[in-house]
Amino acid sequence: MSKVRVSAISYLNTIPFIYGLQNSSIISKIDITFDVPSTCAQRLHNNTTDIGIVPVAVIPSLPEYHIISNFCIGAIGKVRTVALFSNSNIDQIKTIYLDNDSRTSALLVQILAHKYWKITPEFKPLDILKHDEENAGFMLIGDKVFDAEKQFKYSFDLSEEWYKFKKMPFVFATWTANKKLDEQFLHEFNAALAFGINNIHDAVKHQSNGIDKKTAIEYFEKNISFDFDSLKRQGLTEFWNLALEEIKRDRVR
Repeated sequence: MSKVRVSAISYLNTIPFIYGLQNSSIISKIDITFDVPSTCAQRLHNNTTDIGIVPVAVIPSLPEYHIISNFCIGAIGKVRTVALFSNSNIDQIKTIYLDNDSRTSALLVQILAHKYWKITPEFKPLDILKHDEENAGFMLIGDKVFDAEKQFKYSFDLSEEWYKFKKMPFVFATWTANKKLDEQFLHEFNAALAFGINNIHDAVKHQSNGIDKKTAIEYFEKNISFDFDSLKRQGLTEFWNLALEEIKRDRVR
């Protein structure tokens, strides 16, 4: 029997998931690759993987999709690792540079700009951080945010801003398959994810992506919410609705 191909995000926030998978009998049934979120999504779309922890913005565009777990990468309020950085206050920002690692976060900052902050900046792809550029914001995701926190005068946590806007949690990524999979396999897969979440301290001892272990534990305890519950599902539906409006807006322009 061929192994199930799994694409996982190579960020701190997935370490409990990876620890659970690697320390469970499921490891003999899967092949794991590690990618940035956008690559996970592309691999799932191209059918070069069977399961991915993928940015939620891409899920509706998949030819076939099945959200296979009650675990996700989400937050209720501040998430810390998805943020807009600037040396200008929000109403002075004229250009926002977008980290291309995640379509979800890029769409989120566009939604917040137009519908919550009421600004109309120009959006450009991010190449390098230009600390001296006036009236500019830099949207960053993942572990690189820990360094950027010290480099700018202002930071706007995108999940926290979403919560202020909608009073809903935000879901960044879900475990998604592009085909139906065996129910027994899915049961074992989810049991492995649960094991990792229930042993976060051990997971961080094993790997913390170069982040100070105390900072990593604090991040998991204060910022990341793994349960894909009914409130997060409502938040995800609302995001999908607003993201569709934003995509249509881009097409009109």
